[in-house]
Amino acid sequence: QVQLVESGGGLLQPGGSLRLSCRASGSIFSIYTMRWYRQAPGKQRELVAFITSSGGNTGYVDAVKGRSTISRDNAKRTVYLQMTSLKSEDTGVYYCNAAVETSFSDSIQQYWGQGTQVTVSS
Repeated sequence: QVQLVESGGGLLQPGGSLRLSCRASGSIFSIYTMRWYRQAPGKQRELVAFITSSGGNTGYVDAVKGRSTISRDNAKRTVYLQMTSLKSEDTGVYYCNAAVETSFSDSIQQYWGQGTQVTVSS
């Protein structure tokens, strides 16, 4: 089927930066909008950023706007999230999400990665 694998999390210092990657693989015909979500301890999962298929449109939650950049490399089937000026509030599990049309179906389905832990602490 389709797999999304995130990487790039870890323990980071306040004020530091991170770069997350999420690579899609499997029976993929086309990948549409890709998103990053995060879930802080005891909180609901929230949308952090999205990017459309061509990369022409992006959006960010207010909490990360101005210090985050989402980008994608369609040839590599990979989406990235760069964040600077990290805060303790950025701590959480970051999940990649993609709307994918597979090689064996005309429908578009949502797929999720397993998540990568980001901890911002001194």
